[in-house]
Amino acid sequence: MKDSKLSMSQHFTLTDTTISGLVVLERKPIKDNRGLFERMFCKDELSKVLQGKSIVQVNHTHTKKVGALRGMHFQYPPHAELKFVSCLKGEVFDVAVDLRQSSSTFLRWHAELLSADNFKTFVIPEGFAHGFQTLTEDCEMYYFHTAAYSTESEGALNALDPRLNITWPKSITEQSERDQAHPMLGDDFDGVAL
Repeated sequence: MKDSKLSMSQHFTLTDTTISGLVVLERKPIKDNRGLFERMFCKDELSKVLQGKSIVQVNHTHTKKVGALRGMHFQYPPHAELKFVSCLKGEVFDVAVDLRQSSSTFLRWHAELLSADNFKTFVIPEGFAHGFQTLTEDCEMYYFHTAAYSTESEGALNALDPRLNITWPKSITEQSERDQAHPMLGDDFDGVAL
């Protein structure tokens, strides 16, 4: 990851990744002998990232076993979404794949380790597929979305597609039947038009 700080505030630091538009938000907890307090989200402080959008849905996942794989999911316009992904228990290998039509990094992926200990949030813009693999047991993830889920706009990639060539860090122990059934990309896939 290139070391480019986008903005800093009392509660957050945003850092560029090697893929344009894909950023990592580092939360700054306030700690004392009782524990900690941290701001998970602030519309005002994150207005540059939100670009006029609002959070409309919050989702939570709990994944029990090490090596479990979820993804790679996205939504087509008009329900394409920006999402803030955080791990509040355990540790995951979190991946975003650039699906934006005509992007110079089309089909390139970037991964971040998200954990309860590192206070990172992966900010994944519209036009990216997202998935993760658990590195510990009992991982809990929170997602803040700028669009509500829409069945009609749902899209997915097969996380094991050789064309993506994602280097998952562990042997895959579990994957839903639905995620396993997602087709491999054909040569005719030209991405998501935003």
